[in-house]
Amino acid sequence: MSLPRLENAGIDAWLVRLFDTIDEANMPWLMALCRRCEAAFGQALVDLVPSYTTLLVHYDPMRLGADEARARLATILGDLRPDDEAAEGAVKELPVWYDASVGPELERLMGATGLDRETLVELHSGHEYRVFALGFAPGFAFMGSVDPRLEMPRLDTPRQRVPAGSVAVAGRQTSAYPRQSPGGWNLIGRTPVTLFDRHRDEQSYLQVGDRVRFRPVARAEFERLGGDTRPTAPGQEARA
Repeated sequence: MSLPRLENAGIDAWLVRLFDTIDEANMPWLMALCRRCEAAFGQALVDLVPSYTTLLVHYDPMRLGADEARARLATILGDLRPDDEAAEGAVKELPVWYDASVGPELERLMGATGLDRETLVELHSGHEYRVFALGFAPGFAFMGSVDPRLEMPRLDTPRQRVPAGSVAVAGRQTSAYPRQSPGGWNLIGRTPVTLFDRHRDEQSYLQVGDRVRFRPVARAEFERLGGDTRPTAPGQEARA
């Protein structure tokens, strides 16, 4: 771990920068920091927003001053150790129908990489991903890291409507859209899993620190699981 840095993020937040590079090995440290902050800030804690390399700590300025908040973070960082439980992480499975009708960038990936469809699916589904952050939309999980051969930039022009459940890649990241929304990632398939439900106790199916496995399924199983087979329109070309 590099030397942690504390950066002021307004009157009610500090940004803790633990790392300078993205790595799956960062996760146990970030989760340990989250747990220590929950204990140290107590009722003064408003929210924790982890990402690949940082943790944004929001606190109630009516309960805690900026200097005291910084002092508590400095104390935590003084003896921070990785969280062994977070190193394991909960395992979540997402069945995916990899098909050009719902994953129109599959063919673009094939053309760009020279790989056939079966190899692309095997490369994407053969890795266990870590959820590094939730954001963009409720339940949208930023996961990494995909095989370098699948790395592809975002579309030049984002789609106005990406169907719920769409599985996508962008750069070295992968994710699945929790609901219909605009989006510029490269779509390669679709999952029938409900990724966000405000009526559940744990609204987001995926949580920071989870380990995610994509399981290829045929159309028949996808439909049996409640998947939406309506096709997705192709997007605009991605940047070179």
